[in-house]
Amino acid sequence: MSAEMVNSLLNTEVDYSNKIPVEHLDYGYIEKCSDLRYLEKILKVLRSGEEGIYPHLIEFCEKHVEKLNPKSRALRKDKPPASSAALPTEEWNQISEELKSWETEMRAGEVQLKRLPLFSDDENMPPIRGSNYSSQSTSAVEVKKKNAKKSSVPRDYKEWDKLDVEKECAKVDGMTTGDAAPTVINRGLPQIQRTLRTSALTEQEKIVLANREKDKGNEAFKASDYEEAVAYYTRSLSIVPTVAAYNNRAQAEIKLQNWNRALSDCQKVLELEPGNAKGLLRRATVQKHLGNLQVAVDDVNTVLHIEPHNEIAKRLLNELNKKMKESGPEKKPAKGKKMLIEEVDEEEEQETQEACGGAVESSSRQPRAGGESSTSAATGEERGDMGNAQKKPHGRGDSGAGGGGGGGPRGPRGGNADKYTVTPPKEERSTGKGLANGNSNSTTHHGDSGHRDGGTPGGDTKVNLDAPAGNLPQPLARLKNEGNHLFKNGQFGDAIEKYSQAIDGYADTGVDSPEDLCILYSNRAACYLKDGNSSDCITDCTKALELQPFSLKPLLRRAMAYESLERYRKAYVDFKTVLQIDNSTQAAHDSVNRITRMLIEEDGPEWRDKLPEIPIVPLSAQQHRKDEPLSAEEAQARAQRAAEEAARKAEARFTLFKSEGNELVKKGRYEEAAGKYSECLKLKPSECAVYTNRALCYVKLERFAEAKQDCDSALALEPDNKKAFYRRAMAHKGLKDYLACSTDLQEVLRLDAGVQEAERELQEVTELLRQSLAAASPGKPRRSVPITEVDDTEETPTKEGQDSTPEQNHVNQRKPSILTQPANAYEFGQALSAARSHDDTAACAELLCFIAPETLPTYIANHLDGHTIAFIMQALDGHLLKKDPSLVYQHLNHLHTAERFSVVLMLLDKEERRRMTQLFEHLAASESESEAFSKDDVQNLANKYI
Repeated sequence: MSAEMVNSLLNTEVDYSNKIPVEHLDYGYIEKCSDLRYLEKILKVLRSGEEGIYPHLIEFCEKHVEKLNPKSRALRKDKPPASSAALPTEEWNQISEELKSWETEMRAGEVQLKRLPLFSDDENMPPIRGSNYSSQSTSAVEVKKKNAKKSSVPRDYKEWDKLDVEKECAKVDGMTTGDAAPTVINRGLPQIQRTLRTSALTEQEKIVLANREKDKGNEAFKASDYEEAVAYYTRSLSIVPTVAAYNNRAQAEIKLQNWNRALSDCQKVLELEPGNAKGLLRRATVQKHLGNLQVAVDDVNTVLHIEPHNEIAKRLLNELNKKMKESGPEKKPAKGKKMLIEEVDEEEEQETQEACGGAVESSSRQPRAGGESSTSAATGEERGDMGNAQKKPHGRGDSGAGGGGGGGPRGPRGGNADKYTVTPPKEERSTGKGLANGNSNSTTHHGDSGHRDGGTPGGDTKVNLDAPAGNLPQPLARLKNEGNHLFKNGQFGDAIEKYSQAIDGYADTGVDSPEDLCILYSNRAACYLKDGNSSDCITDCTKALELQPFSLKPLLRRAMAYESLERYRKAYVDFKTVLQIDNSTQAAHDSVNRITRMLIEEDGPEWRDKLPEIPIVPLSAQQHRKDEPLSAEEAQARAQRAAEEAARKAEARFTLFKSEGNELVKKGRYEEAAGKYSECLKLKPSECAVYTNRALCYVKLERFAEAKQDCDSALALEPDNKKAFYRRAMAHKGLKDYLACSTDLQEVLRLDAGVQEAERELQEVTELLRQSLAAASPGKPRRSVPITEVDDTEETPTKEGQDSTPEQNHVNQRKPSILTQPANAYEFGQALSAARSHDDTAACAELLCFIAPETLPTYIANHLDGHTIAFIMQALDGHLLKKDPSLVYQHLNHLHTAERFSVVLMLLDKEERRRMTQLFEHLAASESESEAFSKDDVQNLANKYI
């Protein structure tokens, strides 16, 4: 298409409603067109295939649309459904296994449902609808008949003319102006039903439903709607009775100041679990408000016996002691003024009076749902801390009110419940009987009491908002103090604004005080946590920890925020880090136990493998280490954990370095690979495979001495490693030590006869060894002996008294070198060399007579070559065999054990092999003369030589 035609088409007005002309489906038009909407329509037509399939044109149009708007909807493509071919094998196998396991679970559930009775025993259950059932509803029929009678006949038009409108309006006005009752608008919420019918449900369904109702109660408690929380906890208890739900409902009743109901719930908790610390502490709080101070003190002492580091219990005990001192001088009320009615015997009544110390009267004056507010500062209740209100496993949950969780049935609450004081037995108060269970839940709350890291002013006294705050300037310090005051009053949103202004102004002031900035972030995170904004809480805590690593409060708040978002693994890591810093933080202990149970249910026995890495807190940051010396067991456990953590990290780094080295070897980058393997050996010096891999790199880099050293190290770890033998052989070959190379190659073939590379290398090295030996010893140099002609009458002058022949002189010259037994290998070598130089096999045989057969391999090791072996065989066969065949057998039995003997044996020529075979034939023939060996022994020995 020409440029003129394209321009004419572009200048025309575009009509988006009509069909696109075929002329517009052109490269030139698409390239010049800048109307994105029209291009998207063109692309739609091209993809539809109405005008034909043009893949290249479609691709060109897509690229042009992408240039105009990369985020255009027209560029989106529908992905086809995934199939086994589109997924990796492992992922597809995992999906298949999950489907099969799901199918198995469904079938098992179906079988279980079939085993359940078809009809429930509940009388309140409505009948099942079916073809055989018909409902007799007479009341509905009667109502229909009545309504039918009341229906009026339509009036005629003439009657409308007779209607007096003014009279009818007066009647209406009289009805509205009469003494009618005022209209009542019910704006209240519908009352929550407190019991549920669950007779038709299975046990598993009951547990799930009970936990769901308990979680609703937790949410209502967090929203400070305590009446609704009590209703939901009651619903949970009507399904499945649990300790945690009783604990939670008791806490809600304390908030509502329903002391007797709260006391009843605490009693139920201690009946189900006698050593429950939360139940004891909450009962102590109730007894404190009822005036039973001594009973409350007994409960708190029991808690401190179970958990000595419980700060809440310590504070409550201090308050109780102060109250007892203040009420001590007061006289006991007379019996006539006693307002409480107790159904007890006279003796028990007297004991109760003495134990309570006049507190009965005060408890009788206590209002049921009002009066003085709860001093929940001792238990952290007034802070509104709910701990963590996530879903917990059934039975021992820790969520809910004040950090508790669970459910259980509520006892009947009659109208006369306030007339009686419920007190524990005297033995339980005095001795703490039944509290031996130390593994109880704690009442430690996760919130920050008083917001102390931000310098929150205490009490309700007048607050000095201009008080200094660390190194912050006065304006920022005032903002921080205002935020602290707002936080204390529960105005979290306003506190967030103050802290945000202080944080924003920190950068402008130029102050360098990371500690103060860390506190600001931590305080704002606490506000976010109270406000339910867990994500922002995590962000602020992370910033605070970047400024001050291992700060306790940011870690604790971030852990709580993670748990509220059900990110349990990260919450677990933060709680464990908190315990490393201060192991007396009971809230962290409780949360770790709770999360551990949940992770075990979710991930099974291998839940620890899926956890992120838990950081190791330095000793300088561990608060509990500053005052208490480290015990031997704790030091050993800590060292063991540190060693395990270091080993895990080292293993991960080792695997990484090794895999990187292997990849570099594949790419031919041997220098870098050798460096990676060196890093591996620093981490694990006893890894044989790394030595052989680095030896390969050194061989490729022609650093043969280092390669040989690595192979020696590998063989020291694994003596039968054929890779180490082969690569050391290559190193020996590079160093031109062909004899050692041949020995290593033979060892490789001994370990695995199918290694063809070793066979080829052995043939090549054998030839190189022959050449090197031939070059090293080209032959013995011949002396030039002058020959002169003499007469027969001339005689060689001799000394007087010397009457010897030349042969005798020769013997006399060699005897001094062999008469004495060689003391070491050097002397043996000198004597053997002398015998070889004169080709004196008799002297060699005489030398062999002087040495023990077991020392022959050691003496001959440094002189071992083909000519030496042939010379010794000749001496044994020609001289020593006739004198002592058993000695010959012993020498031959030890000679083949010499180092590199098998390699040298391959260098013998045909004539030397023939002489060796002849020696064994003569030795076998002489076996009848000796009892030291048999013919079979000679045959077995010959197999090692021939």
